[in-house]
Amino acid sequence: MLHFWETHWGQMVSALIFSLIGIVMFMLALVAVRKIMPFDIYKELEEDQNIALGLVLASVMIGLSIIISSAIR
Repeated sequence: MLHFWETHWGQMVSALIFSLIGIVMFMLALVAVRKIMPFDIYKELEEDQNIALGLVLASVMIGLSIIISSAIR
């Protein structure tokens, strides 16, 4: 087990750093979408069960994850 950490600690640290960057990017994207939309996103999703809004948010998150994964490579 010690050999694993000696050889792969750099990859583990970089994976953690990129994961944190991805999470921060997702949070910033959600904040930006909330500011852009003229209505309350949470009310639309939870109370009104707006499926179309859920699909739009899901597509934004999928697109952002593709961009982040391409940047990491």
